[in-house]
Amino acid sequence: MTLWNGVLPFYPQPRHAAGFSVPLLIVILVFLALAASFLLILPGIRGHSRWFWLVRVLLSLFIGAETVALHFSAEWSVGRVSTNTSYKAFSTARVQAHIGLHVGLDGVNITLTGTPVQQLNETIDYNEFFTWRFGENYAAKYAEALEKGLPDPVLYLAEKFTPSSPCGLHRQYRLAGHYAKATLWMAFCLWIISNALLSMPVPLYGGLGLLITGAFELFSVFAFATISTVPLCPLHLGSSALTTHYGAAFWITLATGILCLLLGGAVVSLHYARPRALRIFLDQSVEHYGSQAKGSSPLVLKNPLRKQFETSDLTISTNL
Repeated sequence: MTLWNGVLPFYPQPRHAAGFSVPLLIVILVFLALAASFLLILPGIRGHSRWFWLVRVLLSLFIGAETVALHFSAEWSVGRVSTNTSYKAFSTARVQAHIGLHVGLDGVNITLTGTPVQQLNETIDYNEFFTWRFGENYAAKYAEALEKGLPDPVLYLAEKFTPSSPCGLHRQYRLAGHYAKATLWMAFCLWIISNALLSMPVPLYGGLGLLITGAFELFSVFAFATISTVPLCPLHLGSSALTTHYGAAFWITLATGILCLLLGGAVVSLHYARPRALRIFLDQSVEHYGSQAKGSSPLVLKNPLRKQFETSDLTISTNL
């Protein structure tokens, strides 16, 4: 892969790092902007309520950002290996390279980086993404890679995920990704609903919403975990074997699902055990009304028709 008139021959489009996604970056920036906006108004909140709202809002934004961002992550299943392998077809040349396999919900990302990068008078630094979204043909993209003449390790790994491969990885990973995406979008919708309910005087339903949100987060994890039912397909690259394991996106989703279950369970438990404490916890303004109630100040009402009917002032004392 050499430069020709200052342009990469097979890559006229911009190159990105493995796992990098423009939609992922947009999601992160949007939620960071929301968090920054809240931090700007945080000094206007008085007393201890300031820290309560800080934790509550940032925790909620984290759950929402994680639920959306991991749709576009390529770190659900990953594998890496350093090996000495053949480089091109019809050539005996071999290179020392670092090979990475990153599987996401939408496809597979394969990287090949030479160690060192400059070998055989070329810059060995490849990053290929093969998608299996609905409406897109994985086999056609693999055929395009063959026409480009990509290195053997990239074509070898991409071929293992083709529909015609005896490994059966394509169908299982594709279905697992689609079901995981569907359940994550449901979790995001329920996250919005639960936030709305927790801002109303119905904390029980907000807690139930968090419980269901956590359940759908875990459903997405279980859906993707069905890839373990596929028989292990050996991936031999040179003298080494590449093995895959669950990546950061998988474990973050699992942790977020458990967090939602814990928060939702706490809200539901407090609703039945200490409903007043829960209302005070979710709405710090209740403390103001509670302190006013403890004072039991009398309410005095004067009769404006006293002089006309020669009646005395009407004074009513009540405990609020």
